[in-house]
Amino acid sequence: MARAELDKQPTDVRRMFDAVARRYDVTNDVLSLGQDRRWRQDVIEAVDAGWGDLVLDLAAGTGTSSQPFADRGATVVPCDFSLGMLRVGKQARPDLPFTAGDGTRLPFADDTFDAVTISFGLRNIVDPLAGLREMRRVTKPGGRLVVCEFSHPTNAAFRTVYLEYLMKALPTIARAVSSAPDAYVYLAESIRAWPDQRGLADLVAEAGWQRPEWRDLSAGIVALHRATK
Repeated sequence: MARAELDKQPTDVRRMFDAVARRYDVTNDVLSLGQDRRWRQDVIEAVDAGWGDLVLDLAAGTGTSSQPFADRGATVVPCDFSLGMLRVGKQARPDLPFTAGDGTRLPFADDTFDAVTISFGLRNIVDPLAGLREMRRVTKPGGRLVVCEFSHPTNAAFRTVYLEYLMKALPTIARAVSSAPDAYVYLAESIRAWPDQRGLADLVAEAGWQRPEWRDLSAGIVALHRATK
């Protein structure tokens, strides 16, 4: 696997996620010390989808992030480019319309969705700006975007400790619980190379979204960005 900050070939990333699909949700729970559940709940509240809303959950993986939308009465389309992830998700929730799709060439018409959300997947799109533009294309006028992504802790001392965990402890723990532990070296590097909160907000604006804003979760380990079309 090529280093994340230097090379991000779609076929390599797809193969990586296919390999980790079987134990992906369990591994995430362990590596985040259970915080991923809280982060996903924050996404649900930020999207604020209800009965009659059509939501695109991009980079949905196994559908863990999609299920709460359906449970609240919204119509949600889980979309991912990893067929391995989609197969695992379909087994767990056969009622959801899992859809294969590339984030830079979404298989949906213009102005389709009331809201588009992506959690921990934007940094894995080969061209994040193109991905954000595609998300805007398929969103209805006035519709909303919610991006949940790893970011930069705001406290310098904590940021140093976090980066030590990210680059050393995370791959070690992954070897004990993941079905493809080497993939987590890539994931750690992709997190370290990702823009900070302001940098991502600027990228969202460059893609044509209006009024981008963010709030930090877990002291900036994760940031929740919102914007409208």
